[in-house]
Amino acid sequence: MPKKKKFKVEDGESLEACLARMREEGYQPVRRMERPVFIEKGGRHVVDHQEIVFEGKKVEE
Repeated sequence: MPKKKKFKVEDGESLEACLARMREEGYQPVRRMERPVFIEKGGRHVVDHQEIVFEGKKVEE
């Protein structure tokens, strides 16, 4: 199993649900990253939504 893994918050998933999924797989969050997702509207690029990704570190037992 890798020591670090990225977990993307899926559409319709809450932050708490993503963090619970991380715990189930044996990871703890060490970093939160957000980046804008752009769409083209009327010839211009506008922000559609934010994509949130957590970086998890394997929990040592």
